[in-house]
Amino acid sequence: MAGLKTASGDYIDASWELSVAVEELGPEAEPLTLRVTGDVHIGGVMLQIVDKIKVKQNWSDHALWWEQKKLWLLKTNWTLDKYGLQADARLRYTPQHKPVRLQLPNRRMICVHASFSEPVFRAVAGICRVLSIRHAEELSLLRAPEEKDKKKRKGPVLGTEDEFDLSGVVLPATLPFLTGAEQQPFRGMPAHFSDSPATEACYRMLSVSWTGLTPEHVLKMPRPSSLVEKAQINSRWLSSSRSLMQQDVRENEQLWLRFKYYNFFDLEPKYDAVRITQLYEQARWAVLLEETESTEEEMMVFAALQYHINKLSLSADPTETAGEQGMDDLDSALSNLQVKLEGGTSTSDMLENLTTIPELKDYLRIFRPRKLTLKGYKQHWVVFKETTISYYKSREEALGEPVQQLNLKGCEVVPDVNISGQKFCIRLLVPSPEGMSEVYLRCEDEQQYARWMAGCRLAAKGRTMADSTYQSEVQNILSFLQLQRASPDAPVAPDAEAMGTQWLVSPRYQKKFKPKQLTPRILEAHQNVAQLSLTEAKMRFIQAWQSLPDFGISYFVVRFKGSRKDEILGIANNRLIRIDLAVGDVVKTWRYSNMRQWNVNWDIRQVAIEFDEHINVAFSSVSARCNIVHEYIGGYIFLSTRSNDKGRGLDEELFYKLTGGHEAL
Repeated sequence: MAGLKTASGDYIDASWELSVAVEELGPEAEPLTLRVTGDVHIGGVMLQIVDKIKVKQNWSDHALWWEQKKLWLLKTNWTLDKYGLQADARLRYTPQHKPVRLQLPNRRMICVHASFSEPVFRAVAGICRVLSIRHAEELSLLRAPEEKDKKKRKGPVLGTEDEFDLSGVVLPATLPFLTGAEQQPFRGMPAHFSDSPATEACYRMLSVSWTGLTPEHVLKMPRPSSLVEKAQINSRWLSSSRSLMQQDVRENEQLWLRFKYYNFFDLEPKYDAVRITQLYEQARWAVLLEETESTEEEMMVFAALQYHINKLSLSADPTETAGEQGMDDLDSALSNLQVKLEGGTSTSDMLENLTTIPELKDYLRIFRPRKLTLKGYKQHWVVFKETTISYYKSREEALGEPVQQLNLKGCEVVPDVNISGQKFCIRLLVPSPEGMSEVYLRCEDEQQYARWMAGCRLAAKGRTMADSTYQSEVQNILSFLQLQRASPDAPVAPDAEAMGTQWLVSPRYQKKFKPKQLTPRILEAHQNVAQLSLTEAKMRFIQAWQSLPDFGISYFVVRFKGSRKDEILGIANNRLIRIDLAVGDVVKTWRYSNMRQWNVNWDIRQVAIEFDEHINVAFSSVSARCNIVHEYIGGYIFLSTRSNDKGRGLDEELFYKLTGGHEAL
């Protein structure tokens, strides 16, 4: 037993004094002094603390925090010697779960209890359980911008008017954790939201879009004006493999919860009311704040969808939606059963589909930009086979050598469309030894454009038009083009002026158009979406956002090995993009599918990646910590391993191995 003394009062054993501050006693209270030896285990120290405090309460969530090492002492069977604790250690006995204030993707504030002792990856999973958001691996936390970085704005900031409180919600341990499984609803919502009117109001805030936006709200929000400013946003992400406490996050500190990885898995309206709404909100703000670039026609489509969603949200009841979707599921199941009983495709057709890869052959106009040349298109006979485009001077010469052959695997595919001007172009940036070779394909009409655009997108991913997603890709492109087509005879809705339309577009278009010009254009576009339900409109908005060229690219300022200037690295869900910082042009693209390995030299903070054909890329991060870039790449590769099996949980250890580097575990 520690603390044996002689008659003179001297200690004769190997015991020493350990100082522990107890948070419940207040900041002014003196730390407790415990007499311990090195072979005392952590659990025994905690028992001594509770005995000495003599306060009756539930201490099960408390643990010891070692301030100098920034380490939680969670292994209660370990001894002080095993942890390396000595008399100079400063310990705090503190709760593992503390309140944090989160700004959600819809810019509303909510207070929740989050784990400060587990890695952020698990802490976010716990937060998402409370918020009823499946697939928490797609989200993460980032720090709010510092006040000194914000421009002075008059009036309240969006989201601070009403703050919702879910800090008292405690979920049973039987709920699924780190899986895509759904929570069973009660009265049309997750059971823990039906406890009180306050929690029901919170669920409505989470699952129904807020309709109180004004143009001033949009103008007050900070928006990035360059790629460098977009890169600065990504410097604030917290590390997923370390705890909040280890990253100096304080109790009641404001953090942002956002979708970090643009790889949205298994969106199911029946179970994902909150997830779809928050995803729509993040997409909406990305468009309004011009984080994702869009053309004027595309902006009018986004405005029309917002206008429609706003109208339906005024009378939306999230609990009724769940009931309707239950019937939809039954109808869908019966429909699938009917298809199976009747037989979908004959065996001969299936074999033909397996052995025959569809091809595209047509006359297209092609332009290859060169220095000191005007932009002139020339008509060619173009053959699209597997992932390769070959073009000839005429159809008759197709049996001979092509003028040029382009392998689209790993290329960048950018739409260049103007519906009113009947311009349907596909801009291809094809990898070459010198960099990216630029080629424009101009189609005659929407149908031709949709077929060739869908083929190019699949070829860029290394897939052919035999892929099962080809037809759906064609239909998605056609439906998005249809949304942009104006209806000149559209009647003006009587509530359009009252509701206001200026907040539906980004500040650039607020300045360009007066309200009298803007409202008719939005209402014209609205005719194409007026029949959509609320959930369908949100899903259509998300799909339209995903079709934008700049969608899902996270930017970082980096310095490539051997280069003397800073450049931009874009990280997407399937590729890395090297971008010229001065002009914003794509210099090179590398696909994850061609990646052999990557590693990080933590001493010099340099990421090195090896691709097929002995291509090696190395760079150091300038705008963010090296581990943030490393985590993005590893995170996307981890998400590609997800399975449709809902009962199968995520491989958390694999995530830490791919993203944590030297900090993993």
